[in-house]
Amino acid sequence: MTASNGSTGGIVAFQPVRAGNAFEETVEQLLRAVKLGAVPPGQRMPPERELAGTLGVSRDTLREAIRVLAAEGIVESRRGRSGGTYVLKVPAPAKTGGLRDALADLPGGLEDTLVFRRVVETGAAEAAAGRALEPAYRRLLTERLVAAEEADLPDYRLADTRFHLAVAELSGSSALAAAVGEARLRINALLDAIPMLQVNLKHTAVQHERIVAAILGGDPEAARRAMAEHLEGTEVLLRGFLD
Repeated sequence: MTASNGSTGGIVAFQPVRAGNAFEETVEQLLRAVKLGAVPPGQRMPPERELAGTLGVSRDTLREAIRVLAAEGIVESRRGRSGGTYVLKVPAPAKTGGLRDALADLPGGLEDTLVFRRVVETGAAEAAAGRALEPAYRRLLTERLVAAEEADLPDYRLADTRFHLAVAELSGSSALAAAVGEARLRINALLDAIPMLQVNLKHTAVQHERIVAAILGGDPEAARRAMAEHLEGTEVLLRGFLD
């Protein structure tokens, strides 16, 4: 596992598609990468040959999926020496009637989502803290921490997601990292349905710093505990908006 331009795309976002609905699943995989910030706006997706191989689809299928996203203004294909498929923007979350409507569309409901997230994200933090991290990964985690702290409100959700994905990447398990990516997609669908509170963001920044300190300090139990405390705050907030 090697760091590259601070991206977690190869580990978290792109997984082989299943046979039967290759085109639709390819579109979903590309959208997933953009929504998770694995390939953020302004950055280039992996080369076409590499991405088609990772997804297990033909290059024609991949090109058709890219054309769909380009028509929506999400990506842009560029030619020349620095050509490729570049991400232009993150799709706006679908408008809903509120948190309860978002929950109605969520597989398994609230408790299933919260338990799933709690297990995979605390496990990822614990695993990351238990590894001897290369300097590049230590820098990646610190950079994502700072980016989340400095993000403006419109950009915060993406920056926060990229921080959590960095923790997942540092776990050393591609399967666990993919599970964290799925958990983030589910929880973001709920968080997008409630107001973003400035006070809560300040509290979150402190919790993020504790998580990073535990991981970089090589303390798995402290990392698990710090992540659990952080996730519990989100759970309480969501339940509060449901009461």
